Amino acid sequence: MNRFDYHRPATLAEALVLGATPGAAYLAAGTNLLDLMKLGVARPGVLVDVTRLPGLDRIERLPDGATRIGAMVRNSDLARDDGILRDYPALAEAILAGASAQLRNAATVGGNLMQKTRCRYFQDMASACNRRSPGAGCDAVGGVDEGMAILGWSDACIATHPSDFCVPLAALDAVVEIAGPAGAREVPVTAFHHLPGLTPAQDTALAPGELVTAIRLPPAAAGFRQHARYMKLRERTSYAFALVSVAAMLRWEDGTIREARLALGGVAARPWRATDAEALLAGAALGRDAFEAAAHAALADARPANGGEAKIELARRLIVRTLMLAAAGTPARIPALPASPFAATEESLTHA
Repeated sequence: MNRFDYHRPATLAEALVLGATPGAAYLAAGTNLLDLMKLGVARPGVLVDVTRLPGLDRIERLPDGATRIGAMVRNSDLARDDGILRDYPALAEAILAGASAQLRNAATVGGNLMQKTRCRYFQDMASACNRRSPGAGCDAVGGVDEGMAILGWSDACIATHPSDFCVPLAALDAVVEIAGPAGAREVPVTAFHHLPGLTPAQDTALAPGELVTAIRLPPAAAGFRQHARYMKLRERTSYAFALVSVAAMLRWEDGTIREARLALGGVAARPWRATDAEALLAGAALGRDAFEAAAHAALADARPANGGEAKIELARRLIVRTLMLAAAGTPARIPALPASPFAATEESLTHA
């Protein structure tokens, strides 16, 4: 690990001044950043500890019906919040699908949003990686990992974003609140993570020195509470990143879908909002035929990287399954194996 200066500011204004220092990085729980520092992938010269900043650890219900979640709210606290469980059940289901209970007790909302790719080539200093070293090339292209992107990738990078939490956020039209040297601004979650193009090192919309302060869910997001699910397909039952994940939400009346929300994880460098599939579902008769058509629409532009044809089919099947579960209704309690297609039956449900 390289040498660095450490600061723990007492105010947001002080943190932003320190964060504008060349080579600075913001530190919250550090569940991703510290690992990357130990590997030599991240080498900040200044660490700005934001864990003590006031007001960033709150979940607030706003007068217009929106919900504001501070960037320092712990994942486990968010997943157990009564209002989140009631109004945004797919969000809680996604959080409980990620990592272990110990990590969820440490990891934060802002840190989850800022996760770096878990691509093995990104984390291997002996491999060429354009995200880590712009212009170096991408050894993942033509490499041995079949879990790479199938949507939105380029020859410069085929890695995927690893977050579970961000997938339902994208489906719910969440907004990221940002503070920086130039003032405050907002960015939709769907635009926060950049697709690689020719500049994969520019992986988020944050400008130098900017800090995520909160995520805001609009009032309409709670309208899907009765028919919302998140599912995750992974190589082992728990503590693994998604090969593919799906957040599906429906509003329907008299057998006709009025509105649908659909987002995919593990398929691109950002949570992938499937707007074409949503448009196809709106006005369709509720049922498997509509769900299968939507699954094909969602993956119409998918192209495999590194022999990823199977991943496209996995994604289609998981979309259909998640939509079927959403149509059946949000469970009263989160499944004991949250987000897993192999989850136990109703006899063993829990808010783990």
